[in-house]
Amino acid sequence: MADGAAQRGTGTAMSSGERPVDVTQTEGARGTMIRIEGAGMVYPTDDGPVEALRDIHLDVCEGEFVALVGPSGCGKSTLMRAIAGLRPVTSGQIWVDGSLVDKPIPKVGMVFQAALLLKWRTVLDNVLLPVELSDQNPARFRARAAELLNLVGLGDFMHKRPAELSGGMQQRASLCRALIMDPPILLMDEPFGALDAMTRDEMNIELLRIWGESRSASHQRKTIVFVTHSIPEAVFLADRVVVMSARPGRVASVRTVPLARPRIAETRADPELGRLSFEIYTELAGTAGKVESRAGPQW
Repeated sequence: MADGAAQRGTGTAMSSGERPVDVTQTEGARGTMIRIEGAGMVYPTDDGPVEALRDIHLDVCEGEFVALVGPSGCGKSTLMRAIAGLRPVTSGQIWVDGSLVDKPIPKVGMVFQAALLLKWRTVLDNVLLPVELSDQNPARFRARAAELLNLVGLGDFMHKRPAELSGGMQQRASLCRALIMDPPILLMDEPFGALDAMTRDEMNIELLRIWGESRSASHQRKTIVFVTHSIPEAVFLADRVVVMSARPGRVASVRTVPLARPRIAETRADPELGRLSFEIYTELAGTAGKVESRAGPQW
């Protein structure tokens, strides 16, 4: 583990062959919830192997909110699936809460860009779906499901069908579904990417409220890894932002966000948010090369 330890946190970009300076000790007494040691991923294809990830080293502390940004196709979603045990890495190792990940693990809840609610089930029954799939009695979780739906403002809609909900409401229901089994880790893959700007901003605030950023003890919060193409969204939400290079995806830098918590709507006007967002934008434009020169990172 010593070889990759220095790559787990930094406030600056790396030049070729460098590893960033370790800043994980600044997280105080928080334990490591996710440890990624030299992870790589190679896909076999008809045209030959494709390297999606290369030599990823990263620690995520208990109760920490970490955002991943990078060019399209750099392996952000692949890394999320590897953390969840849905796709094994082809080199290196991933540890979650001290256990080696070698199969799908129950300690994670996943939220995707599409809500993926089953249209024939009520909102309440959609939230309870993971309980059924784990062969547990849904009746034991109905009170928790109702509590979660009330928490996100959907208490009056629990018996509605998904088609009767707006896009933002469907994503709230999807978040409740991910939380129903009370996992210590949330993996969120562009969960608000399909929403309009106003709803997306509202969901950012809602997510931080549910996460409980005002709680003084980090162990009371979920550990969140959040993929987004929006740099300001990453900076607004996260404790640290992991900047990934173009494929094969590598950790280009890890930047600590200096914004105070709790984050509120007025935080979006903080000069530090704009400064760090622009620094990350500039770094991505440089590391992505021709890939981003055509489309550019999302601002």
